[in-house]
Amino acid sequence: MIVIFDWDGTLCDSVEQIVAAMQTAAEECRLPIPEAAAVRHIIGLSLPQAMPILFPGQPLAAWDRMREAYSRCYVALDQGPARLHTGALETLESLRGSGFELAVATGKSRRGLDRVLRGLGLENYFDSTRCADETRSKPDPLMLQQILAERSKTSELALMVGDSEYDLAMARQINMASVGVSFGVHSPAQLAQHQPRAVIDSLLDLCALPELIAHARTG
Repeated sequence: MIVIFDWDGTLCDSVEQIVAAMQTAAEECRLPIPEAAAVRHIIGLSLPQAMPILFPGQPLAAWDRMREAYSRCYVALDQGPARLHTGALETLESLRGSGFELAVATGKSRRGLDRVLRGLGLENYFDSTRCADETRSKPDPLMLQQILAERSKTSELALMVGDSEYDLAMARQINMASVGVSFGVHSPAQLAQHQPRAVIDSLLDLCALPELIAHARTG
């Protein structure tokens, strides 16, 4: 079985950095500064998909400038290695020790994900990773389908773990089970609309789910 994680807001405690970078970039580009709640809502989408939502009515050139400015501001706000959520590394280690494959499906760019994984010493940790600039943006399920094909898995032998509606929606479209986390960008009520098997308050609760216990070391 393969457990596929979202990155920002699920494994990585990066939401406030994303909000700050987006607001700083908007000020730099002389665009209306979005509210924090608006930025949180688009986390998980690719940047090209997020720009028209945050800055409607702007010309394409303005969105392009914003994407470049955001990426630069995000890196500038880095204060050492990325910070994982409490229990993230312990959960990943427990899953690996129980025979699960691990993957990441993220709205980050390939350059961005590789940079944070290197900083954490996790660049060779996951069996598969897929980024928004390599495929279609969430909630399209293509990135999940590509991970499954790469690992020779069916959706019945996979679990998506995420903090946003986009994560759970893409899993639901291909009949993949999902688990939501309550500490990310979307509320438990929003996550529940996509029929996850559970919404957990800590990543440490993941390994105790009956579905994962049943599949430990069975493929």
